Amino acid sequence: MKKEFAVPPVVFPSGGNPAAGSGVQQRRVAAAPFQPLRPSGSSIPFMSFDIGSATASTSSASIYGGPIGGGGGAPGGGGFEDEEPLLDELGIHPDQIWKKTKSILNPFRVNPAVHKDSDLSGPILLYMFLCLFQLLAGKIQFGVILGWIVVSSIFLYVVFNMLAGRNGNLDLHTCTGVLGYCMLPLVIFSAVSLFVPQVGAVRFAIAAVFVFWATRVCTGLMVALADGGDEHRGLIAYACLLIYTLFSLLVIF
Repeated sequence: MKKEFAVPPVVFPSGGNPAAGSGVQQRRVAAAPFQPLRPSGSSIPFMSFDIGSATASTSSASIYGGPIGGGGGAPGGGGFEDEEPLLDELGIHPDQIWKKTKSILNPFRVNPAVHKDSDLSGPILLYMFLCLFQLLAGKIQFGVILGWIVVSSIFLYVVFNMLAGRNGNLDLHTCTGVLGYCMLPLVIFSAVSLFVPQVGAVRFAIAAVFVFWATRVCTGLMVALADGGDEHRGLIAYACLLIYTLFSLLVIF
């Protein structure tokens, strides 16, 4: 005599139950705890798209100005046309450098208003030209000229403020810019010295002309741009004369 046992049917998650129509109670298999519940008819596991959350994130992105790190402008705007030129971002303005350079060319009519906004791009350019002409003369003096410019700027800054006292308002940045732009006569002298004989009094006479040119321009700009230096013009001119004589001797020898 055979004994029959009631065995419940096996239900697979991906397929249907062939005995669904029968009255036998089916056993449901619980999903794994680490797997999200998939909607019916979905064939991509571990992925569920929430349309409501995507809409909320899109609206919040539009409120707070687009993607992370973006500005508050309209989406899709702001191309390369709205960007500033590279020289302007670096603080280099060729038109201002040209105006300041032209004001140095005439030692008897210097316009101090052009040099009120001091910059260092023009002096660095003149420094590079001076080093280049010295290199063409067979002298590698890049470090020497740079060191002398720094020491000369600090020296002239200290001398002017000591003479002016409490009325002195000259800062180191302005002093370095003025001293660098007034280096233009010596840059011209270094270019002219390439075609002048190395021996003779003509070279020293030409050097004296350019040194007095640079001294006059630098003294006038220092007195005009800062307060308290008008009564000490002679002493400031003497300090400028020492500085530019030193650079002229560097060019001669």
